[in-house]
Amino acid sequence: MENKFEMCPVCGSKNVVTHKIKWTCPDCNFDLYNNVAAAVGIIIVDDENKVVFETRAKEPRKGFLALPGGFVNPDECAEAAVVRECREEIGFEVKNPQFICSFPNTYPYKNIVYKTCDLFFVARVPGHLEDYLSKMNAEATEVTSIKLEKVAAIEDVEKLPMAFGSSINALKVFVKSGK
Repeated sequence: MENKFEMCPVCGSKNVVTHKIKWTCPDCNFDLYNNVAAAVGIIIVDDENKVVFETRAKEPRKGFLALPGGFVNPDECAEAAVVRECREEIGFEVKNPQFICSFPNTYPYKNIVYKTCDLFFVARVPGHLEDYLSKMNAEATEVTSIKLEKVAAIEDVEKLPMAFGSSINALKVFVKSGK
């Protein structure tokens, strides 16, 4: 665990003990678990194996490529989250997302390190993604640009400047699956 807390949020004690998956306060018996956050990403692909990527507008990994996606909200399933995140980030409504794989990820944000379980989905669109590009609209606080890249081989994945290793792994699973 990379995060260290110096003070108990309940009683203010400075005797907080860091364990592998939680912090405890021996003075008031408060436990804070370092649970993994759920996040989603989607591989939107057309008949020519072109995939939608966004350029990140903020840290972590500002300026690098990412798949549309984000954190799952409380009381939300992963399928609904991936549809919502896609709509919010690029203004595109995906239909029938299919789960493909999951990978752990580390997401450092504002001096806190979040451990995530990234759940990846695939959505195929008929025809050519170029025809859909004009309907996509980048949410400026999240995305600086939307681009299409052919992803038909592992070599295609390895040359992409991806923000997160989990997305690289998911794209490799996608390529190997032939979906």
